[in-house]
Amino acid sequence: MNKAITANARGGTALSREGGPRVSWVEVLRRGFPLIFLVILVAVFAIMSPRFLSLENLSTVLEQGTVLLVAALGMTFIIMAGSIDISVGAIVAVSALVAALTANKFGALAIIPAVAVGAMCGCLNGLLLAVGKVPSFIATMGTMVVYRGLVLYFTRGAPVSIDDDGFLDAYSGITYGIPHAVMIGLALAAVAWAIINFTVFGREVRAIGGGERVSILTGIPVTRIKILMYVLLGALCGMAGLLQGARTMAATSQLGLGLELDVIAAVVVGGTPLTGGLGSIINTMLGVLIITLLSSGMNMGGVDPYLQNIIKGIVLITAVFINIDRKKIGIIK
Repeated sequence: MNKAITANARGGTALSREGGPRVSWVEVLRRGFPLIFLVILVAVFAIMSPRFLSLENLSTVLEQGTVLLVAALGMTFIIMAGSIDISVGAIVAVSALVAALTANKFGALAIIPAVAVGAMCGCLNGLLLAVGKVPSFIATMGTMVVYRGLVLYFTRGAPVSIDDDGFLDAYSGITYGIPHAVMIGLALAAVAWAIINFTVFGREVRAIGGGERVSILTGIPVTRIKILMYVLLGALCGMAGLLQGARTMAATSQLGLGLELDVIAAVVVGGTPLTGGLGSIINTMLGVLIITLLSSGMNMGGVDPYLQNIIKGIVLITAVFINIDRKKIGIIK
């Protein structure tokens, strides 16, 4: 038996004494990284500030992280398919502006135009990638500038306030001590989890990330799936913009600025590799919690604001280093 194990190990696949595949410590670290890092983070910040674990702070963290969570849910599909979208912050800003412009007239129904505009922005990104064959990074970098320019053009740098009580009560109110935004975020997370795990669309997205050429040969409509996943991301960014607008009671030209870094960091820190093929909504939720707690903990711990982005960047690099599947990359350039 031991000889068989040794021979098999030399052949490439290591087996445990029970005959199953042996899991390396690197794989264990990769799988457990989000939870391990979260525990370390909580322990460090709890020592730095006794108020960190208070119910008031945790409630604030959940509310602050909702916008990030909703956008990160959509980004999970994109990264799982091996693509990227750096226009999410700008789409959030455009959607928040639409919500602010329509809330005073339509009230809570402003969700319809806000989400529709977000979906249209996502559709344009998807068409550029899937039909225009423009690399996702370049395509979304260009549209990011366009969407942000539209916000600046219509606002002229001035905030657009939201005064409708019905709108604010629906999306920033509190019921039984739980903010409505948190309820919406958790409901959307449950839907996204179901899509990834129980629908053909979720399996096809994962297959495209695992190998696009193989997916084409097996009959998967790659072009259509890519467009749909960008539409989904855009719609979720529209919802995130609506929630952020309700939280701040206004849409500003700076809203969502830099959000794309936090969204990508949350998904990657949660264990979804940039090489695609793998993804988990539960892990993304852990990643969102990590990024939100990181920001909250650094503020409460008195960390220099000029150092905070540096620390976030280091966390992102560490997560990419641990989670990336180097077997899928022939040459690093």
